[in-house]
Amino acid sequence: MNEHISKNFDLELEQLRTSVLQMGGLVEQQVKKAMEGLYAGDLPLLEAVIRDDSRVNQLEIEIDGACNQVIARRQPTAIDLRMILTVLKSVSDLERIGDKARKIARLGTVLHDQHASSVPDVELGHIAELSLKMLRASLDAFARLDVNIAAEVLHMDETVNSEYRAVARLLVSYMMEDPRTITRSLDIMNIAKAIERVGDHAKNIAEYVIYMVKGYNVRHSTPSEIDQKIAQS
Repeated sequence: MNEHISKNFDLELEQLRTSVLQMGGLVEQQVKKAMEGLYAGDLPLLEAVIRDDSRVNQLEIEIDGACNQVIARRQPTAIDLRMILTVLKSVSDLERIGDKARKIARLGTVLHDQHASSVPDVELGHIAELSLKMLRASLDAFARLDVNIAAEVLHMDETVNSEYRAVARLLVSYMMEDPRTITRSLDIMNIAKAIERVGDHAKNIAEYVIYMVKGYNVRHSTPSEIDQKIAQS
């Protein structure tokens, strides 16, 4: 990071970065708890995830306000401005990950409230762990300003997408074989889609990190094209 005439500016930027990581840790826990509650049938845990989503929303508002104040007071340029823009965009994606955790928890309560026997047996733990791994890596890339870690996240996204498609195909086969499973299969498919979207938002954060550090937009580039750009820079 560039050196600044104002030491207070450095402290403000560092506080913004710290706040993003704190928010990232919170939404990661929200997703973990949602999946744990889903598999354990722990309704109080699922309800806690739904209730605690307001904490995620409040953090987004606070960090957004802090960014606007820094922009107004400091009029940042170059990498400092890119960092603040990255913070603004990242907290928006983190808030949406929190929304996905809430959705998983809400659908989990519906599934367990039904006490139904005709619930398809579909494994979602692995795709959830992959998506959370993407989230952790994107936050690590943000903390370290490491574009190579960010690039790894982009490659991981295709694996998550592939797993989601496999889950969707399996659920379609369940619904075709036994129409009694349709309602619950659709609920499970929506849970799987929410998990896949966690990975998408983590991917977005990784792309913001590359923009922050390198100054170029990679949102419409393939992972291999991004690898080449990073290698050439």
